Amino acid sequence: MAVTMTDRRFDELVGEALDLIPPRLAEAMDNVVILVEDRNAEDPTLLGLYHGIALTERTSHYGFALPDQIFIYRRAILDICHTEDDVVDEVAVTVVHEIAHHFGIDDDTLHDLGWG
Repeated sequence: MAVTMTDRRFDELVGEALDLIPPRLAEAMDNVVILVEDRNAEDPTLLGLYHGIALTERTSHYGFALPDQIFIYRRAILDICHTEDDVVDEVAVTVVHEIAHHFGIDDDTLHDLGWG
């Protein structure tokens, strides 16, 4: 059964997950915004999505680009969780996973590191 949670509480959990990012990495994040939406229109089961140009792929032509976007999909996460503790864990994993993409870390490496 899906967890019921206010939007505000979910947003707080995303903020807490961001606090898990080591300060040196947080400071290295550049031109990226984190957005919470209900679902991805193309894949409603998707938990998170990084859309942009990873830091490792940026060149001198990157200047004046719109911010990269990290989407965290609230309803999709709530659908797969049974308790609030499950939501806390899944939000943390999803946020770290998508931020890792910002740093150029691919899915295979993330899975190998346990952040699948």
